[in-house]
Amino acid sequence: MEADYVIVGAGSGGSAMAYRLAEAGRKVIVIEHGGTDAGPFIQMPAALSYPMNMGIYDWGYATEPEPELNGRRLVTPRGKVIGGSSSINGMVYVRGHARDFDHWSDMGAAGWSYADVLPYFRRMETWHGGRDGADPAWRGTDGPMHITRGPRKNPLFQAFIEAGKAAGYGYTPDYNGARQEGFGPMEATIYKGRRWSTANAYLRPALKGGNVTILRGLAQRVVIEDGRARGVSVRRGGQSELVRARAEVILAASSLNTPKLLMLSGIGPGAHLAEHGIEVVADRSGVGANLQDHLEIYMQFAAKQPITLYKYWNLIGKASIGAQWLFTKTGLGASNQFEACGFIRSDKGVDYPDIQYHFLPIAVRYDGKVAAEGHGFQVHTGPMRSKSRGTVRLRSGDPAAAPEIRFNYMSHPDDWTEFRKVIRLTREIFAQEPMQAHVKHEIQPGAAVQSDAEIDAFLREHAESAYHPCGTARMGAADDPMAVVDPQGRVIGVDGLRVADSSVFPRITNGNLNGPSIMVGEKMADHVLGRDPLPSANVEPWMSVNWQAAQR
Repeated sequence: MEADYVIVGAGSGGSAMAYRLAEAGRKVIVIEHGGTDAGPFIQMPAALSYPMNMGIYDWGYATEPEPELNGRRLVTPRGKVIGGSSSINGMVYVRGHARDFDHWSDMGAAGWSYADVLPYFRRMETWHGGRDGADPAWRGTDGPMHITRGPRKNPLFQAFIEAGKAAGYGYTPDYNGARQEGFGPMEATIYKGRRWSTANAYLRPALKGGNVTILRGLAQRVVIEDGRARGVSVRRGGQSELVRARAEVILAASSLNTPKLLMLSGIGPGAHLAEHGIEVVADRSGVGANLQDHLEIYMQFAAKQPITLYKYWNLIGKASIGAQWLFTKTGLGASNQFEACGFIRSDKGVDYPDIQYHFLPIAVRYDGKVAAEGHGFQVHTGPMRSKSRGTVRLRSGDPAAAPEIRFNYMSHPDDWTEFRKVIRLTREIFAQEPMQAHVKHEIQPGAAVQSDAEIDAFLREHAESAYHPCGTARMGAADDPMAVVDPQGRVIGVDGLRVADSSVFPRITNGNLNGPSIMVGEKMADHVLGRDPLPSANVEPWMSVNWQAAQR
């Protein structure tokens, strides 16, 4: 039970890391508590609402009661399966805005500006999206992650894009390229009709090479001797055993489980560790702090024409879609149905987009409950850069116990102002002529919800997590008391231990987090191997020239 590197977590960052280390000839053990990702619930893109609600694939975590959301406990799915959350997510692929990464660099994550990370986004992807006028120079051509675009056959997708243009926001041929701002086609980690998780992209090829072994078990703590990580204590079959690392231990267990593991290992806020009888190895108050997420609502509209996916929302319809997918990997089952999107700025003086739209041609919740009114469609939307911050803390010293998760959603007053703008700007988009041909009426929030107080009441009851937690072991300068890892992913105060998942994000990025999480695994692998980083990209992302004076 020994390897050069021991990685905890077979998810987005961990799989990419394992692949690159194995490619370089290193021996790697990947510890994963979850099991196989085989079967249609994970591999069929249209079945995405199932795995994140199945205990066999999901850790089953929930927040503590959220004070600003009527004391609701929000579910926070995290993948407990090969491929991690890339095996249970919505498969939407967003790199993030260039300014997000420049901000990371400004916060002390030197070497993580957009010019620094773009080469890693290129290295990790094979892009199949060049038919919409996008510039391929920004994209990768031979990486493990296949990035595709849905067929957009349903006329509602184009109507939504046209409505965004009619509202004055403009078109972007590739929001992952030079220009994020605007409306256009959405991209997905789907390839040949299948979910292209990091298990399919990275882990399976790495396993075939013989340098990677997957060990099923619950990682209990990092074993630290004389200030250096020597391995990981793993519980399996009712027994604890030590998996030794000759070189380093790398944590990639998610932004909820990585800080939990660090604290169980004696790395974290000293007083909190003492409460649970854990000996302090490194007193780092940033462990489990800085927790961030995207909060969103589903704005739903009843449809005038019966052209939505609701016509398949019955046993016969689902069976026919499933059968077509099983035999041919084509049809509606081969798409996540998120095929059109938008990124806009909420106000003048905002220099880059802070509102995201996922358009879906059915009115349905993530848990698979369809709107009672039948034919409809919706957008998932919310602000991108909430100022609220939360915490992950230990519930007990028992490694099997779930962590205490508090996002403190909507705890900053600006969150309310921004969310009200989201609702009003969205209504304006759906009032444009291209969508008016399809909108019968607004289902949710509903036309009666107009005043600030009415909107706020709706948000308290209906805002949901977009499932984008991050930031709980953030990167920063080694002398920053709130930083947990340095810009090479090394845990400050302990040798031989790194983090390579969304925990290290200094601030949440625009859009969905799977893309940047994989990029972190890719880039950290070069740091682990002691390689020079890929040469910085010499590119100039598109920015609205008039952002200071105009909202669009």
